[in-house]
Amino acid sequence: MSIYVGNLSYSVTQDDLTETFAEYGTVKRVQLPTDRETGRMRGFAFVEMATEEEETAAIDALDGAEWMGRDLKVNKARPREDRRSSGGGGWQGRGGSSRRF
Repeated sequence: MSIYVGNLSYSVTQDDLTETFAEYGTVKRVQLPTDRETGRMRGFAFVEMATEEEETAAIDALDGAEWMGRDLKVNKARPREDRRSSGGGGWQGRGGSSRRF
């Protein structure tokens, strides 16, 4: 399981997050997603701690706390939803021809 950290400054680094979360235990991994087109940070991160107790301590301490000029949103990360198409190819089952008559 990992922790979702939202409302981050766009200037935050992995080292910044590692240092802050290390106060509550062992940080196993920090993931900072970036925008595919711009390469810019997306304003949130995922932090993985060594134990569930460490995760809980970090969440309790940091959720709503001001950090780098922003009020953090910190909670347990939810499993990623499957965003694949449900099928049909956009034609809603009406055939696949793109020709106009």
